[in-house]
Amino acid sequence: MAEEKTVRRILHFKFTLPSADNAHFLAMLKSAKPYATIFGEVKVRYLQNADDRAKILQIMEYDAPKSIEANRQSLASDPRVQAYLQVWRSMAPNVEMDVYQELEG
Repeated sequence: MAEEKTVRRILHFKFTLPSADNAHFLAMLKSAKPYATIFGEVKVRYLQNADDRAKILQIMEYDAPKSIEANRQSLASDPRVQAYLQVWRSMAPNVEMDVYQELEG
């Protein structure tokens, strides 16, 4: 059986916390990482704005099967994805999310 083709996705989650004290929030994000494995192998990074320590950027990189990526709405409605999203929305209700893909030249 042929291996299913995948597409690389890079997600940026932009959070603004109520204060610059982010230890509790970062611990919560790290504890939620197992939920992210529903995408398969995931690389996660956390960046803090050097000028405004209340601003956090979470970067997730993963390879999504083309069959799932073709219908992101069905992926977004998956109960496991909803559980993952609910965890960090409870801590930072005003989250911005962007989905990126690699440019091919």
